[in-house]
Amino acid sequence: MNNFMTMEQEQEDDKVDMVDRSNVSSPSPTSDAAYAPLLEVSGDLIPPLNFSMVDNGIFRSGFPDSASFSFLKTLGLRSIISLCPESYPENNMEFLKSNGIKLFQFGIDGTKCLPGLDNEVWLHIWSSKHQKEGSYTNGNSKTSEPFVNIQDHKIREALKVLLDEKNHPLLIHCKRGKHRTGCLVGCMRKLQKWCLTSILDEYKRFAAAKARVSDQRFMESFDTSGFNQIPMSFSCSK
Repeated sequence: MNNFMTMEQEQEDDKVDMVDRSNVSSPSPTSDAAYAPLLEVSGDLIPPLNFSMVDNGIFRSGFPDSASFSFLKTLGLRSIISLCPESYPENNMEFLKSNGIKLFQFGIDGTKCLPGLDNEVWLHIWSSKHQKEGSYTNGNSKTSEPFVNIQDHKIREALKVLLDEKNHPLLIHCKRGKHRTGCLVGCMRKLQKWCLTSILDEYKRFAAAKARVSDQRFMESFDTSGFNQIPMSFSCSK
């Protein structure tokens, strides 16, 4: 058990991330890494952590809490894609039910190791356990960042839901809206024929100093041949 971060350390990380509540900017899907002006948000409407518009009818964020329900209600969501493996909280389920929102859950586990643990050792242990699943892990040395096992088949299943406009407007989220969400959005960008540089720039814009080489390699190597061509931008027809 001493190989994992303490609850206090994780709470401290959450405090640092709270500043990202104001990040509600929207990338322009037709101009690669060019971004539109900030969305106007009323003072009594609080967006989820790291909220942003991905495309017409597609949004991304960290895990929504009750404080952000009023804001989410204004989006007229039909669906939510959750990339967290944990059971959805009861109050969140009640919000979905009362607003006719369908939940699609594609749980991708994340594990935290003790800060200072040599990731050469951790990577060897993790890779040995999950290499048969086609997993990707963080190869950076000495970091307290979670090692997220990005599973190709789950990203593909999530993409099928994401690309179906009958599910729009739609919100994608993981815990903080950075890594797992960033990988799913990055794979969608590949299907939209974004250049790799712009895909990775968008990923880094949310992950910032916590960007993972493993995530970037996953997006770079993701095979899009099994998907039909999709539009450069969605219509957001409700």
